[in-house]
Amino acid sequence: MTARMDDDFALVTEMLDPRAMADLLAGYCLEVQPGQHVVVRSGFMATPLLLELQRAILEREAWVRFDLALPGQGRGFYEHARDVHLDDFDDLAMAEAKGLSAVLGVQAPYELSELAGVDPARITRAARARRPVRERTLKKRWCSTLWPTPAGAALAGMDLQEYAAFVARAMFLDVPDPVAAWRGLSEFQDRLIARLEDVRELRIEGDGTDLTLKVAKRTWVNSDGRRNMPSGEVFTGPHETSAEGTIRFTIPSSPAGVLVEDVTLTFRAGEVVTATAARGEEYLRQALATDDGARFLGEIGIGTNFGIQRPTGSILFDEKIGGTVHLALGRSYPETGGRNESALHWDLICDLRERGHMTADGVPLIIEGRFAGL
Repeated sequence: MTARMDDDFALVTEMLDPRAMADLLAGYCLEVQPGQHVVVRSGFMATPLLLELQRAILEREAWVRFDLALPGQGRGFYEHARDVHLDDFDDLAMAEAKGLSAVLGVQAPYELSELAGVDPARITRAARARRPVRERTLKKRWCSTLWPTPAGAALAGMDLQEYAAFVARAMFLDVPDPVAAWRGLSEFQDRLIARLEDVRELRIEGDGTDLTLKVAKRTWVNSDGRRNMPSGEVFTGPHETSAEGTIRFTIPSSPAGVLVEDVTLTFRAGEVVTATAARGEEYLRQALATDDGARFLGEIGIGTNFGIQRPTGSILFDEKIGGTVHLALGRSYPETGGRNESALHWDLICDLRERGHMTADGVPLIIEGRFAGL
């Protein structure tokens, strides 16, 4: 470890307690049980959290294995990979997916531009090939989270301590009992789902947006911190051929480290028929060409976490912003009843907090970012 890294760790841990975060992840999110095999995927920038995760998992009498990526490893793969690496998957990765009990992904970026300039077609080929491994992993207990790093703070437009405090608030780690806070949000989301479960059609309207979706008899999922930390959303899979109209996503996203801004999509019979982006349009076009399901929607989600009030460039946080709605191009989550199949799952966020609203069967649900009647 360098002196600079030690200084960064000290700045972060002053605002975000890695022990409390590890206990929340191992206890509430993953519910680690004795004898389980837990794989933690991350990078060395998350060292303070990783050491506490080791403690928390071992104290629960489970096994833990770390899968840590090196700086530059992703770029190196796409630069040197042969066709077999892009069009097939590693048998060892599949064996691990079959054998693990739970997997925790901890985003801790050393740099955010690692994949800048990499041919998007190579990224989508590899994603398509890894799909069987990913689907096998998703059948197990899993959770995604983030540890603050200087690169993440820079993307969010904050200094490192400010960003660490922001992350703590988003995860409810700034209150005496974070688990109780997450259970309280879960109860609110239960009420929201009760409002939505008999709805047939949703309409989203705003600046550059007028889109309708059918959701009748689809299952809404309460995402209350078990799979994502932070969380705060309810989501389902819309009927695959139901999307009609245009939607503008003004909150940027960075899939595979590629910055994509101001995306506008027009749908007919559920399929994207036109797509533009102010930045990253080449990546958008390549993503839509991933496979037959990539031009259809796999998810609609509604953000409920008002502890997250500004975009950060990380989809893990931004899709949870209270008063926003997000749509995912590509793969559905089977538990929602969605049937769209794709190697792609790309969340794009529409901000309803200014001059935006959503109706459910014609009844106001969200008005300028606030829930109506809840």
